[in-house]
Amino acid sequence: MAGGLHAVARRLAASAELPAPEHSDANAASTASEPENAMQPSSPTADATPGLLSATPARAGRVVDAEAGNRAARTLRLVAAVWFGVAATGQLIFVAYILGLYGLSALRGDLAAWNAVMPRAYVPGATFANTVIGVHLAFAAIVVTGGIFQLVPAVRRRWPVFHRWNGRVYLSAIFLVCTAGLIMFATREIVGDPEQRVASVINVALILVFAVQALRHARARRIDIHRRWALRLFLAASAAWVFRVALMFWIVVNQGPVGFDPKTFQGPFLIFLAFAQYLLPLGVLELYFLARDRGGARVRYAMSAGLGLATLATATGIGAATMILWWPKL
Repeated sequence: MAGGLHAVARRLAASAELPAPEHSDANAASTASEPENAMQPSSPTADATPGLLSATPARAGRVVDAEAGNRAARTLRLVAAVWFGVAATGQLIFVAYILGLYGLSALRGDLAAWNAVMPRAYVPGATFANTVIGVHLAFAAIVVTGGIFQLVPAVRRRWPVFHRWNGRVYLSAIFLVCTAGLIMFATREIVGDPEQRVASVINVALILVFAVQALRHARARRIDIHRRWALRLFLAASAAWVFRVALMFWIVVNQGPVGFDPKTFQGPFLIFLAFAQYLLPLGVLELYFLARDRGGARVRYAMSAGLGLATLATATGIGAATMILWWPKL
């Protein structure tokens, strides 16, 4: 779908101003729960103040620190959940775009309409190449939707059978999308710098590694470890969506293309973004794990603030991508 971005970037270069995106609030997804504070009063209605006053200074300090840590942990979980909500909303809009543009065109038998966004997506007589493109697009929609459902805690708790079968479909779809993507890299002329193609191949490799690890630990019933790899897989598999959202955020902030040529779709910023589309979210996720599992109250609050800023940037990018890239095509 890089051709579609290429065409949009050329149009943006001729535009003096960009429409301001709408901001939305929401955030993200960790599934592991924080340990309960063992030093809280045994009765839920008891007033902790007398206990603190009568305790030794060292014990009272530990109680206060534990309560502050629990509050910070709850804040971090809340902010992470809000980010996930924003991201899930943006990804479902992306799925609607894929189905509305490519899916409906295929049902009408008008595969040539794909070329309006992705140059040479459909080539008359090239049955194999056209099939590869179709598989990549169709199963990409399944990957995005399935990944969201896999990370919703309520779905896992209430419908565990659905969670397991959705996971099987999700991993199968990931394998098909990655295979089709590698074939496209090898057989199609793709716009952009050669480094962008290298970054995409690395992304595919990471997706496959994360998928294998998530499956391996799920089968071994190491659920906490499985969930960590599932989160890594979700972010790596979302790279194409992140690329579009981040690019639109960059263009809106700079009021036009900066750091790349919209005609050739080449330039240092696009090379950076080709790697950052998965390395940056994965890096933030590892910092989140550290803050959640080992950090004190200050570290958790700092991580919450960082995720809050990331949520605002994500919402801005989603609004811009919806108004500039997706909605006009539906």
